[in-house]
Amino acid sequence: MVGVPYKDHQATMKVLLLKDAKEDDGGQDPYVRELGLYGLEATLIPVLSFEFLSLPSFSEKLSHPEGYGGLIFTSPRAVEAVELCLEKDNKTEGTISTSAWQMRARRREGMELSKTTQSVSRRFTIQASGTLPGAEWAPIWEKSLKEKWNAKSVYVVGNATASLVSKIGLDTEGENCGNAEKLAEYICSREPSALPLLFPCGTLKREVLPKMLKDKGIPLESITVYQTTPHPAIQVNLRSYYATQGVPASITFFSPSGVTYSLKHIQELSGDSVDQIKFAAIGPTTARALAAQGLPVSCTAESPTPRALATGVREALQPRACC
Repeated sequence: MVGVPYKDHQATMKVLLLKDAKEDDGGQDPYVRELGLYGLEATLIPVLSFEFLSLPSFSEKLSHPEGYGGLIFTSPRAVEAVELCLEKDNKTEGTISTSAWQMRARRREGMELSKTTQSVSRRFTIQASGTLPGAEWAPIWEKSLKEKWNAKSVYVVGNATASLVSKIGLDTEGENCGNAEKLAEYICSREPSALPLLFPCGTLKREVLPKMLKDKGIPLESITVYQTTPHPAIQVNLRSYYATQGVPASITFFSPSGVTYSLKHIQELSGDSVDQIKFAAIGPTTARALAAQGLPVSCTAESPTPRALATGVREALQPRACC
């Protein structure tokens, strides 16, 4: 049951979200807004950076929808790889782009601080060999490729990823599945295609979805389009937060890699007060990563949505509450 938002703002508690900012139509990160409705002051600190890989190869595959039974997106980064392929003037050669992509990356690297949010926009670079179709490819996408892909199944995990997929003009299904395992179950329940599903993914992808599809005889073609690295400003931004805000009442992790890259810094900064922090996870996979580090998980969101997380964190912070 969804709880009633907490309104006593005089008792505001500080919570830390280890994610990058994503503005909604109202110009505010939806997690910050939802937690605010529950009397919680949220601060965002991104802990991950991304490097995009194999984009020429990915573009080539996207140009031939007739060879696939559909698409699978399990992360926003995989969708961003499509967006990068669609951007105009994006021809590039060599290891790291010096074109408009790099300018776009630099625009996202600035630090933005405010009372309720602190974020350093996620960093990414593009590694490519060969030349991307760029401006020549985008019109083809609009005129024919998009329609051809929409004639097939486009599976996604979570509403956030589904929203990004919709922005590139594709219809989605499976977005209510909260993780890759549930999405795999959903895909297995559908009429199988003789053609492989195209699965753009990251270097840290879990093997649950590929294995489940393989066990059911559903063909899958994976292509690695990004790799995850620690955000270079993790330590600096965490120190700044602790110096100005103190030890937060709760910290939410949004991925296992986020746990790997930031937990040590958090434990050092929190000292003996680390036991007072309510640790939360956006989903069961991240919760298992926290538990593997010996941390008690006070809250696992029932679904990867702002409302589910806000409800769970608020309940975790209540005396004798649990999620």
